[in-house]
Formats: sequence, structure tokens, C-alpha cells
Amino acid sequence: MVALSQSSAGGVLALLFDPEPVLKQYALKSLNALVPQFWAEISEHIALIESLYESEELPQEAHDQAALLASKVYYYLGEYDEALSFALGAGSAFEADSRSPGNEEYVETVVSKAIDRYIQSRTAEQAGDGKVDPRLQGIIEGIFRRCIEDGEYRQAIGIALESRRLDVIKHIYEQTHDTALLSYAMEAVLDTAFPLAYRDQVLKFLFPLFPAPTGDAKSPHVYSLTRILVTLNSPEMTINFLSSLVPGQKLLAYQFAFDLVEGGGQDFLEAIRKDLPEGNEESKPIYDQLRKILRGQESIKLYLEFLKRNNKVDMLILKNTKDALEPRSSIYHTALTLQNAFMHAGTTSDIFLRENLEWLALANNWSKFSAAAAIGVIHKGHFQESMNILGPYLPAQGAESSTGSSAYSEGGALYALGLVNAGCGSGQEVENYLRNLLKNAASEVVQHGAALGLGVAGMGGKSAEAYDDLKQTLFTDSAVAGEAAGYAMGLIMLGTADATSAEEMLTYARETQHEKIIRGLAIGLALIFYGRQEEADEMVKLLMAEKDPILRYGGVYTLALAYAGTSNNAAVRQLLHVAVSDTSDDVRRAAVTSLAFLLFKNPAQVPRMVQLLSESYNPHVRCGATLALGIACAGTGLQDAVDILEPMTRDSVDFVRQGALIALGMILVEQSEASSPSLAPTRALYAKIVSDKHDDPMARFGAALGQGLIDAGGRNVTISLQSRAGSRNTSAIVGMVLFCQFWYWYPLAHCACLAFEPTGIIGLDENLKAPKFEFISNAKPSLFAYPSPTKPPKKETVTKVATAVLSTTAKAKAREKRKAAAEGETVPSDEKKDGDVEMKSGEPSTRNEDVSPISLAEGTSTPKSRKSEPSSEKLSNFSRVTPAQLAYITFPPESRYQPVRVVSTRPPPGPIKTAKSASAAVLAAERYAGGGGILIMADTRRGEETEYIEFETQPVAPAAGAPPAAQNPPAPAAGRHIALDENAPEADPPESFEYPFDNDT
Repeated sequence: MVALSQSSAGGVLALLFDPEPVLKQYALKSLNALVPQFWAEISEHIALIESLYESEELPQEAHDQAALLASKVYYYLGEYDEALSFALGAGSAFEADSRSPGNEEYVETVVSKAIDRYIQSRTAEQAGDGKVDPRLQGIIEGIFRRCIEDGEYRQAIGIALESRRLDVIKHIYEQTHDTALLSYAMEAVLDTAFPLAYRDQVLKFLFPLFPAPTGDAKSPHVYSLTRILVTLNSPEMTINFLSSLVPGQKLLAYQFAFDLVEGGGQDFLEAIRKDLPEGNEESKPIYDQLRKILRGQESIKLYLEFLKRNNKVDMLILKNTKDALEPRSSIYHTALTLQNAFMHAGTTSDIFLRENLEWLALANNWSKFSAAAAIGVIHKGHFQESMNILGPYLPAQGAESSTGSSAYSEGGALYALGLVNAGCGSGQEVENYLRNLLKNAASEVVQHGAALGLGVAGMGGKSAEAYDDLKQTLFTDSAVAGEAAGYAMGLIMLGTADATSAEEMLTYARETQHEKIIRGLAIGLALIFYGRQEEADEMVKLLMAEKDPILRYGGVYTLALAYAGTSNNAAVRQLLHVAVSDTSDDVRRAAVTSLAFLLFKNPAQVPRMVQLLSESYNPHVRCGATLALGIACAGTGLQDAVDILEPMTRDSVDFVRQGALIALGMILVEQSEASSPSLAPTRALYAKIVSDKHDDPMARFGAALGQGLIDAGGRNVTISLQSRAGSRNTSAIVGMVLFCQFWYWYPLAHCACLAFEPTGIIGLDENLKAPKFEFISNAKPSLFAYPSPTKPPKKETVTKVATAVLSTTAKAKAREKRKAAAEGETVPSDEKKDGDVEMKSGEPSTRNEDVSPISLAEGTSTPKSRKSEPSSEKLSNFSRVTPAQLAYITFPPESRYQPVRVVSTRPPPGPIKTAKSASAAVLAAERYAGGGGILIMADTRRGEETEYIEFETQPVAPAAGAPPAAQNPPAPAAGRHIALDENAPEADPPESFEYPFDNDT
């Protein structure tokens, strides 16, 4: 017999009016099961149900049932706050009901609301405003209990972080002893928008929970500890930690020092160096080594050596670009200058400049400034020799040269000096030298170069003297010098949120009439509030309300830099709103570009977010979308981003095409043809656009820059906005912000080199020397190989074309032969002329048939089968290892040298079979570009003789000789000059050489 379905809840509702409490209780229990079907009918009696909940006649169980019924009705009515209030009153009834089937959606919604309300209550309670409802506390405790029982630890940690319940995190760790959960809590608090004070509180709470690292265990949480120390920026905490490793774990202490240099600011590292203890007889040499490492110069020297040894620049690409671009055009001259600078960044190889002195001499005015600054990019990190290298171009002692044209090369050389010393110039002699020139120079061009150089060299140094000198330059109200001073003031005070500086800069920006100065100050303000999150909100609000679009432009960058890397939802929403509503195209373009600085830790999100913006009717918004994709997805080879950018290279507007071509270069840097199918077509597109004389100059400029970026740093660097430990890479973020200003001022494009991250494994022993050793890459060599060099075009030799003989002609001739033979005549044999080919109708043609390129690629009918590619390869110390390749690196157990920390934060993946899975591996690698870099190696066979790598970049003069050189720049013949090729056999010293900038007329 089939049970009849119920058509109304009226009968059960009638029992609620019965005076008998038992019947009311029965009715409430029955109605709870009927709510999903008859909630509309039941809702008409909600007042009665509420009165039953408050009635004292009914037992406690009936009270709970009435509250649960009211909660469900309000849930179906969409009144979630009321639903939660009654669910809290339902007590045990709600908990029992949550396990019954069919109520999952209701329970999930109420629990979600309960968590939200609990978080609000806890935040208010922490601020001393109100208390948490004990019933709510009970529900949340139940949620924590269930999460821990079910093994959903990460969910529990997420709720605990939001609700300020750090005791729960400690309880979970004590139960599991899983450091990965502590690392998860650290990432959660760093990569989402928690207030700064609470973020620091959580990090200080988590740090002691991590077990002490040991070199034998190769603990993966080494990266987390480094990241906490860099983020907290606390010298005292860092010194205590380093001291705990000395002398027992001295190798690990050295490793931490190198890792801190990767992410820490100059002032932070200097404070640690000053306060490190002297130590006793045993520990003094260790502390001295730590001070040496923390100076930052050791890391720079090692990466300089790495880039010089592995330089794989394809000179033919540069030559082809030079031949295609008209050198007398300023934009093309600058394009080739930037391309050469990027391709040779940090390699100290200026062979292209030496071989093309005539081309170089065609530079004039600001092109000359850019060409001189490019030497700084090429020699970035060669700080010991910076005065020797740039000596011939720096201003002479006393004042700058009298002729006006040489001021451009002198200004460019001062900017170059800053780029060479980027990241290690604060408090050094170079800073004093640039300050003196800034004060004494009469030419605004020289002041411009000195200000930019001072800003880049002293970035984040917070030098009050340098800031005051720049301020005096700003107050001269020179448009050219003032713009550079604005940028440099922001660079010096990077991330300080200094209210006095910000107020001075904003006041002057409102008063001056020069747009260039306003723009410099606007970006300078943004730099001051770098990483300050909610502390910058007031300044952002102030700037976004300005009438001047240039200040609103600065407001956009202030917002982006304040929340850099946090993916803050409110900041993203505000930028998207500005991108579609502001009246200024420049501001809208900047808003879209700035999304990259918020979202670079989650590159896969960006293509989806800018997809619609990339199809906007406004070309400036489309241009912003190209740069947003390029910066956020840099170095990932992300195919989704490439798919959006490829159609944009054919856009109708020239500057959109320019942006797309530059962005493709950033995304495909260090990709191989095996890992990214778009690499070869993109390179071919660059060559085609550069050589097309009818294409727009801006598109050709973009293609030249793209060629430079895709092969940056001799094909040994990637572009990454985060450090190897996963913290923000400050110099890279600043470099990319300044690079984006090339729209207004081409020389600022050189700052892209600040984002170039060398990708190699550099192993050092306890004496900080580089021993020879090998390690294994468990991936096919082609997957991470260097691109094959460009082949010069072959000279075409004229060959005779075979004359086709038709089959009908052959048949006619055969008939004539037979006829002549029958008549007994001798016919002279018709020998085929040289080159005639008979076309046979019966045979399929093998020469001209259409062959599928796929079958050719697979080699279906090749008589010699191609040798199968090995599944792994051996690499030596100082080899290039790309971020995606790090997961495949292993050190054989029998190897003499073993790293004291894990090479990669990620577990080794399975074998890669296709390009698509390779691309996915690269993207997975980009969550954190963790690993690699400088590794301290433990020697497992101490007694044996060690063979060391001989460094090619050896200093000629001690660094202490820099100040006299600064006063009297030496003639180039006095010693080795501008990175001569030291691999070549011994030869006579070259003649002295200066760039012939002053020969132009």
C-alpha cells in the first residue's frame, strides 16, 4: 500500500492551539520535519511559535524544538540573522538536527553565520567592547571539536585565525606536531588582509612553536622561519635566533643569513650586523662570517659570477634588431639600448656596445642619457668596480663639463652608478658621492641622473641626509630635476609611512605647476606607504579625492603598493571600480595595471579577472590589462595569460600592441620550447614586427623590449615579485612600478632590472668558497633547456628547376618509336635533357606529396630512429636551474656535498609527459618561487682534498679605493675596463676606450 503524500501542514499546526502541552510538544517536533515543504504555511504562525519558545509552561525540550522551528522558518524567509539567533536558543536540538539528512544546507548557512558573528564578537571583545554570547561560544567550540575529529585541521586553523583564537592553533599543533600546519597558518595570515598589528602578533606567537631547525633534518620550515623574520623586521628577534644556532649549527646560521639578505631591507640587515655579539674564541669567526654575509655584497658577487659564467645571449637577435631599426630615430635608439641592457643585465658583457660604437655615437640628448644608464644595468652588482667602469663618463672633479651635450652622458652615468649599487649602496661611499654631485651640479640633467642614482642605490635606507638633499633639489622647482627628486624621496623613505615626509610631498605636489614634478611626487608617495596596508587608507582616500588626475594616479599606486601581495578584496574592488569609472584614461590604465601588484602571489586568478577588461572599448584599459598580465604572471609561462595577449598583439591601437608584446616577454622569460608551445611563435612575431618598417614605432619599440625581457640576464634570470622564501621581493616590486612609468619617461624602463632574479644553484662550503660538485635534475633536459640559438639566413644558391615531361608527351614519343621500328627506320634516341623529369600517372609522387608536419615530427618512417632522450641529467655547481625545475633537483646520497636546507619547498612531482602538464608544473611552482639560490653545503668527507671553482670576476682594486676614484675617475687604460672577455687567451691590453658621445653634431 502506497503512503499518501501530505498536502498541508494545517492539521499539525492546529495542535499548536491545543491547551495540552504534550500535544504542543508533539506538534513542534512534527513541524520541524515538515518545514522544507510547508515553510510558507508555517510562517503565518511564526508569532505563535515564538511565544511557545518564550512560554514557561512547556518543558525544556519543547522550548528547544520551538526555537529550532522558528530558526528554520526564518532561514527559508531569508532572514539569516534571526535564524541564527533562534538556532542559538535551540541548544541541543540544533546539534541533534544537524546530523539528520536533508538539513545540510540549513545547517551550513547557520554555522557560516555563527562563525561570522563569532568573529565580529571576538574582535569587539579584543577591543574591549562587549562579550561573546556563551551559546555562540558553545557552537563554535563544537565546530572546532568536529574539525579536529575529522582531521580538517586547516579549516579549524582558518576559523581560529579569523576569530583570534590562537590557543586553538597551539592545541592542534601539540596534537599533530605537523609543521606544515604552522606554515599554513603563517601563509594565511601573511597572504590575506589581516591588520598589521594582529599579523605581527600571530607571527610572534607562531615563531617559537616551530621546532629548532637542524642541518641534518633539512627541515622544510626553514623557509617559513625566514619569512617570519623578514616580515617582522625585528633585529632583536633575528639576532636571538641566529645566536641560538652558533656554534652548533653554524652552517645553518650562514644559510639563514643568505636567505635574510634575499628578502630583508638594507636598514634591517644593517641593524642586525651592528648588534650581533662579538662572541668568544670559538664563535668569533662565525659571527664575523655572518656580518660579512649580512652586508649583502657576498650574495651580489656570487650572482654576478653566476650570470657572467652562464651568459647565453644570442647576439644575432641584437644584430638583426640593430639592422632593422633606424638608429637616428630617438625611440628606436632607446629601444635597442634597453633591449641590449636587459639581455646583458648583470653579465658585465658590453661586447655589443664595443662592436657598435658608430651606432652608439648617434645617440643624442636623452637617448645618450639612456645609453649611459644602460652600462649600469649591464654591470648591475659589479659594485667593486663601479667607479672604474663608469669613470670616463662621470662628471670631472669640481663640477660637470662645460659643454651641454656631455651633461646627458654624465647624468646617465650617475643613474648607472645607482643601478650598479642597487640594494647595497645605503650608507656606502657611493651614497656620499651622489649626494655631493646632486648638491654641486649646475645642470638639471646631471641632477636628474644623480637623484635617480641616489634613490636606487639608497632604496629603503631611510637616510635623513639624502632625503634632505633631494628635498632641496625639489624646491628649486626644476621640472627635470624635481621629477627625479620626487621618485628618489619615495625610494629613500620606502615603506616608512613617515607622516612628515608624506605631508611635505603632498603639499608641494599641490602647489607646483610642473606635471613632471607632480608625477614624481605622486609615485614617491606611493613608495612611502609600501606594505603599510590600513595605515595608508587615509592617504589613499585623500589622493583619490583630488581633482588633479596625476595625484589620483598616485593614489592608485599607493593603494596597490600598500596592499602588495595580499590579494585584499576591498583593494581589488576599489581598483576595479576606478578602472571603469575614473574620468582620466591614465588613472584607469594605472588601476588595471595595479591589480598585478595585489595578485602576483596567485597568478592563475589574474587572466580571469582582466579577461573582460582586455576587451574594453577604451584602449588605455586594454593596455593596462596587458601589463597586469605581464607583471602578475611573469616567469610562469601561463598559457591562459598568453591566450589573452596573443590577439592583443594585433590590436588596432599601437600602444596596446606595445603592452601586449612587452607582457609576453615577461611571461615567457626562461621558458623552453618543450614547456611552452607559445615560445617559438612569440619569438618569430618579435622578429617580424621589428623588421617591418611599415609597422607603428610604438609596436616596434614594444617588440624590441619584449626581445630583451624574454632573454633577460643572458637567459639566466626570471622576473619574480616574491623572494625565494615566499616573502615580497621589495626591490622587484619597486622596479616594476618604476618600469611602468616608461609610458612617460623612457629612462625609467631600466628599473625593470631590479626585478631580475638569477635562477641557479650556487653551493658554498663553510669557508664561503664554491667547491666543484654535481647534482641531478630528474626531468628531460629539453624541458628546461636554453632556447636554441638563432641561425643566420642561408645564402640561396640558384639551382636548375627540373622540367616536367607530361605523360601524354611520353606516350606520343613512344608511339613514334614503335612506328619507326616497324618501318625499319632508325630514330635517334631522344635523350632527356638535363633536368627533365617524367611525370608518371600510375605512381604516387613521393617528392611533392603533402606530408603532415605531425607525422614528420613523430618520425613515422625514419629509417634511423631518433635516440631517445634521457629522463634526467647531471648539473654542476653554478648551473642554471629554473623555478619550475627546482622540484626535480636531488642530491645523490653518496655525494660528498649535501645542502643544509631543502632545495625546494615542493615535493618532487611525477614525470612530465606533455607541454600542458609542464605548464601546470610551472604554475604550481609559482605559488612560491621557493628554493634554489645560494645553498650552504655540508662536507660529508672533510679529510679529502677539495677542488674549488675559480671565479672569473675578481676585483682589480680593493673596494676601499672607491672614494679616491670617485674624486678622480681613472682613465680606462689604468686597469681592466668594462668587463673585457676574461675567457679569451692572454693578449695585449686593449686601447683606452670611451663611448664617443661628444662626436655627434
